Amino acid sequence: MKAICFYFQIHQPFRLKRYRFFDIGNDHYYDDEFTNEDILSRIAHRSYIPAAESLLRMIQESKGKFRCAISLTGVVIEQLEIYVPEFLDLLKKLADTGCVEFLAETYSHSLASLIDPEEFQAQVKAHDELIYEKFGQHPKVLRNTELIYCDEMAPMIHEMGYKGVITEGAKHILGWKSPNYIYQAASCPKLRLLLKNDRLSDDISHNFSNSPLTADKYIDWIASTPADEQIINLFMNLETFGDFQPSETGIFQFLEALPRFAAERGVEFVTPSEALSKLKPVAELSVLHPISWADEARDTSAWLGNKLQNEAFNKLYSVAERVRLCTDRRLKQDWNHLQSSDHFFYMSTKHFSDGASHAMFSPYETPYQAFTNYMNVLADFLVRVDEQYPKSIDNEELNSLLSTINNQNTEIEMLNKELQSMRNNLEHLNEEHATRAALAEGKKLDENLNVEDAKPAKAPRKPRAKKADAAPKEKKAASTKKPRAKKEAPENTPDAAK
Repeated sequence: MKAICFYFQIHQPFRLKRYRFFDIGNDHYYDDEFTNEDILSRIAHRSYIPAAESLLRMIQESKGKFRCAISLTGVVIEQLEIYVPEFLDLLKKLADTGCVEFLAETYSHSLASLIDPEEFQAQVKAHDELIYEKFGQHPKVLRNTELIYCDEMAPMIHEMGYKGVITEGAKHILGWKSPNYIYQAASCPKLRLLLKNDRLSDDISHNFSNSPLTADKYIDWIASTPADEQIINLFMNLETFGDFQPSETGIFQFLEALPRFAAERGVEFVTPSEALSKLKPVAELSVLHPISWADEARDTSAWLGNKLQNEAFNKLYSVAERVRLCTDRRLKQDWNHLQSSDHFFYMSTKHFSDGASHAMFSPYETPYQAFTNYMNVLADFLVRVDEQYPKSIDNEELNSLLSTINNQNTEIEMLNKELQSMRNNLEHLNEEHATRAALAEGKKLDENLNVEDAKPAKAPRKPRAKKADAAPKEKKAASTKKPRAKKEAPENTPDAAK
């Protein structure tokens, strides 16, 4: 059976306010709150919220047969919590259906995978923790920033615990091969690759309003692909629905009609993890140089294609190790915001269709204005980093000193714990001693009471009579005695005979 794997990307950067040269060292707040709130709120109500409601209806009406994947960056979640929390509630409802898979990616939508593997892994880990906290899922498939991927990244991604990667089905990589299969990474055969079908994805995201497209026609195109091509990966930004393609074009009705026509043609929907578990890879695919889904070249030139971009990029990551060592939360937050690839995208000097795309998304009038503003902000950021970790100390020495400090802090913490434990033990011993003493005293009292109870009771003493009262009693007693009668002599005695 043929399957469709839908994936929707959600990302908005923290845009920078106009930051002058004279603000360096004086103003440490960089975000343009008004612009960020305005853009995110507008896109959320035009696109994100109605699109999420459509996806929820599609799942309910198809009784769970419609399935898809969503990925949203950490920086957009931060903004949604502030400006549009109701959209996060909708995403939680989608997660609760069990039909939506949330993918892993970099927290800041950064280009760290191209220059700093340690930072890349730290950001992906932070993003995973945030996704689990918000939606209760541990991502199993990685979607790197802008679908950037190359062979060099594959072993690292697999070691991080991911079983698959979503990337671009670039023509210069595939050659005669089709993107409608699962491939395995040449540098790490255990890692699976899901490739975007560029033509069918663009028919929705870019060409929908150019020519009339109906759901039944679109499903027919998918069903008519060769029978052995089992997976059609449709990857696009969620802004496609309602923003890139306004609701007046019928884009939401088109989306909601897809499950019904897919069921009629025997086409099912799967999440990336389900596709990797059901289908086997057909071949290895080697990607020697990084590819992406941006611009005609499908490489990284959209962000690192000129000297302006490379200067800003290298300057930013020159302090990466020092920032990771710091504990200043505000500094780390600014570090995350400054890493968003959008800042380098605005500096692109490309022309023709690529240049028009860059200009459409940029809040600056020219790439040079974008570069100047970013470098002013970066200069102030670097001053703040240098205040904590001076340049006079190289990274190795700094790392050694901080390790010593951390070890000392750990030792102090252990000693404090031991001291507290000894205090607790001493208190426990004192309490036990007091309890035993109390018990012994109580036992002694009980024994004394038992001894007293065992002795015979003494008879009460008679009260002594007073001397004054004794004489009359004796006289009275004497007066009451009767006088004895004298014995008469018997008649036969000699006297009587006389």
